[in-house]
Amino acid sequence: MSGLPSWLLLLIFLGSAAVIWVSGVQLSDTTDVLAERLHLGSALGGLIVLAVATNLPEIAITVSAAASHQIDVAVGNILGGIAIQTVVLVALDAFGVRVRKPLTYQAASLVLVLEGALVVLVLLIVVAGAQLPASLLHFRVTPDVLLITAAWVIGLLLINRASSSLPWSDSGDAPDTQPEERGVRRKKKESAATKRGVSTARAALVFGVAAVATLVCGVLMERSGDVFFGNIGLSGVLFGSTVLAAATSLPELSTGITSARMGDYQLSIGDIFGGNAFLPVLFLPATIISGAAVLPNAHRSDIYLTALGAVLTIVYIAGLIFRPRRQYGRMGPDSIAVLVLYALGVVGLVALQ
Repeated sequence: MSGLPSWLLLLIFLGSAAVIWVSGVQLSDTTDVLAERLHLGSALGGLIVLAVATNLPEIAITVSAAASHQIDVAVGNILGGIAIQTVVLVALDAFGVRVRKPLTYQAASLVLVLEGALVVLVLLIVVAGAQLPASLLHFRVTPDVLLITAAWVIGLLLINRASSSLPWSDSGDAPDTQPEERGVRRKKKESAATKRGVSTARAALVFGVAAVATLVCGVLMERSGDVFFGNIGLSGVLFGSTVLAAATSLPELSTGITSARMGDYQLSIGDIFGGNAFLPVLFLPATIISGAAVLPNAHRSDIYLTALGAVLTIVYIAGLIFRPRRQYGRMGPDSIAVLVLYALGVVGLVALQ
């Protein structure tokens, strides 16, 4: 890639981003259909499959960056992706909610609070892992990445249990929340696919093609973007945490708006929280592939992004608990706070460089 002209590098980056957008939408649609038909949506295995499927661009970029020993790009994409995917909820609040109430008011649920808490938990482990010595690397893994993975799996188990047997009234849903049960988006998409005559085999084929396209274009986007934006003076950390993270969040934006417009507000937030909780798990394959202790070599900016992602998540957790009723510019006060904090966070990130 380094020998290619800048215009071609930019074209490859933008073309790959466009393919990831289209493929990401197809992945979401077919995943919903397959999850509903195979009864995976509410099971633990289904939560894992859905988390992996919705984060294929990040998986491809992390594997590519780790294999080429561009650890700063991989770490920046993961931690910057958490922050910017949380900001996606601002767009869902502003453009996805049709009723005149904030997104968190419509989606308020204790299960979502638990999902947000899981995001904060894994991010705290990231901060702790970054303080450990790199000499703890044994058999190509470090204790911190194993603990992150274990915390994620245990958290999914608890969330899966809470979604079906939480000892609170209405299973933890607040009064006057969304009228339909969580997951209605999947049911509606599966029903629409059935009416169009889409078989399970066809849905699986489309899923496979979209997954391959996403993986290939994710690698191309990371390689071309790293060279192009590096040539214009953007460091690997800034590139991974801003431009690359924003490009890989496009499918989540499209899927989230679709969920919100279908009235499945809980799933629109749950998809974002679920994806964010999964992203730090990618430090495990990054460590194995690169053969280096990833988190102990994290930059200050990486820890900064970790804190930013946790702060933005906590703001939305508070929104889910306090359920603000008023909107300002079609957004709830929690979304406005997140937007302002993220803007300030980017300014601070530039100052760190």
